[in-house]
Amino acid sequence: MSWGEIKWRIAFTILCITLFSANHSMAQEVSSKATFITIRLKPHQDLKKELMALAVKEKIKAGFIATCVGSLEQVNLRYANQSSGSLRQGHFEIVSLVGTFNETAAHLHLSVSDSLGVTTGGHLLDNNLIYTTAEIVIGILTDVEFDREKDSTYGYLELAVKKRKKK
Repeated sequence: MSWGEIKWRIAFTILCITLFSANHSMAQEVSSKATFITIRLKPHQDLKKELMALAVKEKIKAGFIATCVGSLEQVNLRYANQSSGSLRQGHFEIVSLVGTFNETAAHLHLSVSDSLGVTTGGHLLDNNLIYTTAEIVIGILTDVEFDREKDSTYGYLELAVKKRKKK
């Protein structure tokens, strides 16, 4: 993927977040600049655990996945409105990884395809193990921080975006 394609995907992601925020009745508009980190995970590493460890190491307060490509030898996803995950072994291509995270919490969705191209996706859980590689570009919003607050609609902890406190 060329640098031009990466910049286009980043701009598109930010545009989608902005449009969603502008049209959501409970949304609060908070702008921010961003920096980026690129990492490569190696065979047998755990995708979510490595992302969370990076968030702690880099003190990420408001992170998002700009892009991710790679493969997995084990997939563990929680499908919509289910209480537990579904663990599968084999060889899977990472079709997409999207979401938000900070040092303490993550809301990440993963889509993978099998050797026949059958694609599935859900909430990323621990125990998604890298097969050959995972090449990930992570955006870090520098002027805001993410929190999770209980939403009265369904009782889930949902994203709350707050202006970062000046030091």
